[in-house]
Amino acid sequence: MSLAILESLPPSRLKALLAHFAEIEDPREPWRVAHPLPEVLLLVVCGTICDCEDYDLIAAWGEAHLPVLRRYLPYHHGVPGGRWLTLLMNRIDPGLFAQAFTDWVRATWPERPDFVAIDGKTSRRSHDRATGAPPLHLVSAFATTARLVLGQEAVPDKASETTAIPALIARLSERDGLKGALVSIDAVATNPSIAATITAAGADYLLAVKANQPTLRAEIESLFETGLSDEVETVTEHDKGHGRIEERRVGVVRQVDWLDGPRRFPGETRLPGAACLVRVQARTELKDRCRTETRYYVSSAALTAARAADAVRGHWAIENSLHWVLDVVFADDQSRLRKGHGAHTMAVVRHFALNLVRTAPPRPEPKRSPLKRAPRPGAPPKTISLKLRRKMAAWDPNYLQAVLGINPR
Repeated sequence: MSLAILESLPPSRLKALLAHFAEIEDPREPWRVAHPLPEVLLLVVCGTICDCEDYDLIAAWGEAHLPVLRRYLPYHHGVPGGRWLTLLMNRIDPGLFAQAFTDWVRATWPERPDFVAIDGKTSRRSHDRATGAPPLHLVSAFATTARLVLGQEAVPDKASETTAIPALIARLSERDGLKGALVSIDAVATNPSIAATITAAGADYLLAVKANQPTLRAEIESLFETGLSDEVETVTEHDKGHGRIEERRVGVVRQVDWLDGPRRFPGETRLPGAACLVRVQARTELKDRCRTETRYYVSSAALTAARAADAVRGHWAIENSLHWVLDVVFADDQSRLRKGHGAHTMAVVRHFALNLVRTAPPRPEPKRSPLKRAPRPGAPPKTISLKLRRKMAAWDPNYLQAVLGINPR
């Protein structure tokens, strides 16, 4: 991509996006390149924003909307076909692509996150029976307050999430990217190595304690059951919606010196810098039944009960606001990309598109008829679903421009 073209663009999320695309290594021989890589990647991201779920649909959308794409880059040779697009995206190094994504997020939304949830998700239909390759499993980091994807790391074949989480944390912690954040992870990461990686990044951890740590869990249960009531700070929350009423009682104990004391047995789990223990007792009333659940956590931050409740509740946002959205809105589980790096690169493309769509401005209000009643003063603005935003971007090039973060001239 010409530097002059990039410099001519107004400051925007698109300009930052293209700048990071330009840093990705093109696997093709230069003399054979008719479609520069930034043009290809912009086409794929815009097509994904505009409700296209595979490379054939993206290529067809690009051909139909070539004048729209030429607002931003030349596309002298038009757009590539779906088959060619699939072959190229299968060859792009997903590690470089994921690094470009993280750098773009940091440049576009420079505020440091306060809560970061890390969890894994499997793209169900990305397995390849012909070669015996398992489905793609990505570990993603999600800023629960801003509701932005911060980065992702693929779990290697025949490995667990514990191999990918340290690499993801290391990438996110570059240039103090995690400093001051509270990082929450499920029980798979409750081990000294990952806890030390998080604290070394200048962040604090909030790790679940489940059946995979039976001794530690039993001791924490005993502490809350037999501990003095004045040592436990508690807060109670109530939620109502989706046909259920939920009560959560969150308790915090900050007297945890015994976790790393000299009387511990050799080989026991010792989490560095543990500062508090958290118990969450949840009682959910459904239409036909009532269920209860108790969960335990350990954190390196001396949390108050209210902050612990926010963090525990916020961790579930990665399921509701990321994984669920990818499956239902972006059809991630239905994608059949299986060859090369296609599934991995497309998963990162969906993260690009999701961040852009989620932070897009609402649809401009049409000119109101004098016969139509005006909204009452102080009424909250209408929310627009992510699904509708994708449709609007496909229908209206000006709204796509707004999704890309370009102010109309």
